[in-house]
Amino acid sequence: MMRSIRVLILTMTALLVPFAVSANTAAYQEGVHYEPTSQRMAKNTSGDKIEVIELFSYSCPHCFTLDSQIMKWKETLPENVTFIQVPAIFRDSWLQLARVFYAAQVTGDSEKLHKALFNAIHIDKRRLDTEERLLDFVAEQGIDRKKFAETMDSFTVKTNVKKALVISQTAGVSGVPSIVVDGRYHTDAPKAGGMTEMLKVAEHLIEKVAAEK
Repeated sequence: MMRSIRVLILTMTALLVPFAVSANTAAYQEGVHYEPTSQRMAKNTSGDKIEVIELFSYSCPHCFTLDSQIMKWKETLPENVTFIQVPAIFRDSWLQLARVFYAAQVTGDSEKLHKALFNAIHIDKRRLDTEERLLDFVAEQGIDRKKFAETMDSFTVKTNVKKALVISQTAGVSGVPSIVVDGRYHTDAPKAGGMTEMLKVAEHLIEKVAAEK
């Protein structure tokens, strides 16, 4: 008798697990937890890779709060996913920050500047909203000011900033941080119900896109 009960319990559990998974997936609804992008966006990655973009700004306190978490999260993403941070450009001062972001990639100073910029703006309360102030800050980090300024004016940086501007304008997002999955869908904390939930919705969208390929 006990054996029969155990068999029955195991059978019911096996039946309920897929139901629970599908119910959780169904909980994320288009128009509620995520939206399609304003238009299908061109991707920076080639092949069958799924591109995940975090639109952020160094000026955004929520982006500052999320940064450590999202850096850990990106390491958990499947091999078929490429994660890219893109500095959103919704105002002139954000454009200067985008120039610094891409210049640091060229000069190899991203690791040195990324967290330092967030900390300077949100912990030290520094106003780094002009090119001159940003270059002064860069120099304080032991980076050659003149060389960095030249890099900010380079063709590569100008091209990347233009791409960031296009993404900011065409993704259909109105604030940061936001996550865009494969140029098709976007989500944010208000839609998802929180920062951690936003990452869960992004994971759902990655699975959705993978199934659609």
